[in-house]
Amino acid sequence: METWLIIVIVVVVVVLALLLFAAIKGREKRLESRREEAGELRGEAEARARKAAEREALAEEQAERARVERQAAQSHARRADEVDPDVET
Repeated sequence: METWLIIVIVVVVVVLALLLFAAIKGREKRLESRREEAGELRGEAEARARKAAEREALAEEQAERARVERQAAQSHARRADEVDPDVET
């Protein structure tokens, strides 16, 4: 086999190896970038979930206060009905 042909084959193999190496590194870089993005999204999701839980707890607390106030109002209304001579009981 002639020397120039061997050199061409070696150069082609080296170029193909470099292209393969670059493709693998590029893929790894894209995967790492996606992993980082997923981590950020998970962090944001956790923060939103915590915030939602806090809001739910606050809403439940306010609803309980409203129930207590409603019961107090009803109690006062019943007492007013008992005291009022114009209301039949």
